[in-house]
Amino acid sequence: MKFGKRLKQQIQESLPEWRDKYLSYKELKKLVRLISAATPTLEYGKNEADFMYLLNHEIDKFNAFFMEQEEDFIIRHMEVQQRIKRVVDLWGPNGSQPSEADYREEMARIRKDIVDFHGEMVLLVNYSNINYIGLAKILKKYDKRTKRLLRLPFIQKVLEQPFFTTDLISKLVRECESIIDAVFPAEKEAERAKEAITVAGEGIFRNTVAALLTMQEMRKGSSTQSPFSLPPLNFPDSDLIRSIHLNTAVSIV
Repeated sequence: MKFGKRLKQQIQESLPEWRDKYLSYKELKKLVRLISAATPTLEYGKNEADFMYLLNHEIDKFNAFFMEQEEDFIIRHMEVQQRIKRVVDLWGPNGSQPSEADYREEMARIRKDIVDFHGEMVLLVNYSNINYIGLAKILKKYDKRTKRLLRLPFIQKVLEQPFFTTDLISKLVRECESIIDAVFPAEKEAERAKEAITVAGEGIFRNTVAALLTMQEMRKGSSTQSPFSLPPLNFPDSDLIRSIHLNTAVSIV
C-alpha cells in the first residue's frame, strides 16, 4: 500500500479530534511537484520556500499536540492509580465494604477506562511513528526532485523533537499493562479471546488494533533497513496485548 493511502487510512481510524493533527502529506507532495527540477541554486524559489515553511509548521504542530497529549496522559495515569487505591481502601478489611454488586460494577468501569486509556497511548505512539515515516518519505521525494540533500540533516533534527521521543509514553503503556495484569488477572485464553471480540467495536479498542497492526508492519525487521527506518517493534508480553493479537484478524473485520 502506498504511504498516502496508508496515512489516509490511519487518519480515518484515529480519534476524530486527532484527525487534523497528522502530517499534511498531500499538500507537501503538491508543493514538491511544483518545485523546479532545474539545477539547484543557493536561493530557494517560492515553491521551495513554501515547502520549507509548511514542513517546519508541521513539526511545530506535531510537537504541540504530542506534548499536550503526553501531559494529559501523565495526569490520567495518576488518576487511574488513585481510583484503584480508593476501591481497595473502600472494600478492604478496614473499609466500609459496600455490596459485591457495587464492587464489581466499579471495577468494570475502571477496567474499561484503563483499556481505553491504554489504547489512546498506543495510538499516540503510532501517531509519532507514522508522521516520522511520512516526513522521511516526503523529504526523499524533495531530494530526488531538487538534487539537494535535505533529508539526512532534517531527519537528524526530527530525532530530537518531542513528538519523536516516545520513551515516557512507552513507559506509561507498560505500567498500564502491568496494572491490568495485576488488578484484573487473566481468565482462560478462550474467555479473554471472547472478551476482546466483544469489545472490538467499542471505538478505541478497534482503533488500537489497527494501530498495532500498522506499527508492526512499519517496524518489522527487514533486509532493506536504512538510517531512516524505525527499529523493529517488540510487543510487551502482557495479557492485554496477547488478547489483542489473538483477535486481530477478527476484530478489525
